[in-house]
Amino acid sequence: MSQTLIRLALGDFWDRVRRPAYAVILIAAVGLGYVATPAKEAGWVVMQIGTYRGTYNSAYIGMVVALAGTVWLSLGGFYVVRNAISRDESTGVGRLLAAMPLRTWAYLLAKFLSSVLVLSSMLGVLAVTAVVMQLARAESMTVNPVELLSPFIVIALPLMAFTAAAALLFEAIPLLRAGLGNILWFFIWAFIAIGGQSPNAPLGGIGVHSVVRSLAADMKAQGIDPQQVGEFSLGLTVVDKPLKTFIWHGFDLSPGFLLGRYALVAIALALALLPVLWFPRFDPARAGALAASGADPGSAPEGAATPAPVMWEDRRSTQARSAGFTTMPQASVHYGNPALRLLLGEVRILIQGTPRWWWAGVLLLTVVAQMVTPATGVTRILLPLAWIWPVLIWSRLGTQRHEYGVEAILGAYPSARIRVAAEWAAGFVLTAVAGIGPALRMCTGSDTQGLVHWLCGALFIPSFALVLGTLSRTHRLFPFAYLPLWYATVNGIAPVDFMGAIRTGNGSPAGMPPAFVLLSAAVMLGIVFLSSAARRVTARI
Repeated sequence: MSQTLIRLALGDFWDRVRRPAYAVILIAAVGLGYVATPAKEAGWVVMQIGTYRGTYNSAYIGMVVALAGTVWLSLGGFYVVRNAISRDESTGVGRLLAAMPLRTWAYLLAKFLSSVLVLSSMLGVLAVTAVVMQLARAESMTVNPVELLSPFIVIALPLMAFTAAAALLFEAIPLLRAGLGNILWFFIWAFIAIGGQSPNAPLGGIGVHSVVRSLAADMKAQGIDPQQVGEFSLGLTVVDKPLKTFIWHGFDLSPGFLLGRYALVAIALALALLPVLWFPRFDPARAGALAASGADPGSAPEGAATPAPVMWEDRRSTQARSAGFTTMPQASVHYGNPALRLLLGEVRILIQGTPRWWWAGVLLLTVVAQMVTPATGVTRILLPLAWIWPVLIWSRLGTQRHEYGVEAILGAYPSARIRVAAEWAAGFVLTAVAGIGPALRMCTGSDTQGLVHWLCGALFIPSFALVLGTLSRTHRLFPFAYLPLWYATVNGIAPVDFMGAIRTGNGSPAGMPPAFVLLSAAVMLGIVFLSSAARRVTARI
């Protein structure tokens, strides 16, 4: 059994590391290692205590990169490893596994170990980056492997195990296996990243509090009062002048801290094996239990191609066949504007399957927006709410033709540019409908600047969704990229506000300039058109 587990885990690991998403996260991790260790003259810092930071020795640089990697990989890594089950389902491997003498707990454990290996390999790249950055910054040329690697093993690795377990658990729960789980994890991650820095965080949080106590102890030993220099900060911060430095020798791992890390790994293992209670492991005989609980075991898995619906023959074809003639079905001729029909068709495809309660939410936001006074409350609260509501529908832009296996059929369309433009226009219509309530309130309040930013945001969002969907061919990338932008806007970070939600003291928008937002949307649309044309030429060759 142990050999089978190892082979399944390694096979799944090698399959995942060959995917483009893995390479993207690795490149981002290398960039994160560079950002986390800025040069002395740089105008930013990631970790500091007031006006001080540690000298870039192995202990400090390993700690900074490990903490930054923990925050980043617990978000990005989740979206990389969360298709362990659905991929077996869509490729047909699951049916082969169902016929094997393999226990369900063994299958889940192998998937969990595979995900941990994937995330651990990313931590390994971060550790190598930390070594390179220590030598590049040249503040301490002595590399101590134990001091450098300890933060990755003690702080980052348990969080990676928890992330892998959460991804597997979400996949085993039908309600969370698709887009809803992606959104839910973002807010869970935000709670872990922010609340995990608290001294009262359960199981030591992400380990920040123990690090801060150790940093403060070394500062006091060197004659620096941490209470007077300022507070601890973990996150990208702009600084006016270079920070002062002190030497940090690493922290002693207390038994209580280590016990909390071990407990986190145990919890992760329990979460990974919890689906044993209901997961059928692709066995049709056990899938009846899921059907009885409301799930549809015969539904197409996430990312799987679904057969096209049967087209009914018209009456003339039926009459001809009954008369003894065989003929191809005749399509009826429709006159009118083909561009309008194409747009309406793209809208229907985009919103298909949207439940009624979703539309009720749009209506509620529209009604509430007309009742809110003052009008600034509309832009600060209701506009972000309106433009987070369709996030799962936006993620379909640019992805459905690939995920449902109709890309080859659409390749025969005579004008790819018109079809892409219609798909983008459908996304714009959805965005405008979702945000119509705040827009009407801006009209009644004579908020011209707000309307301009609203229009720019309505053009930006479908362009952003379409370019990510076209390049990645998966609906998981857009929520991963859009949610941080939206979350930063809600928290008042003006440089990333693309919708005009943040206002200055005189009521004017404080976010991105409209010209920049429009230029960004135009560039993204240009990338979409170029990508579609390149794929069309490649397909012909």
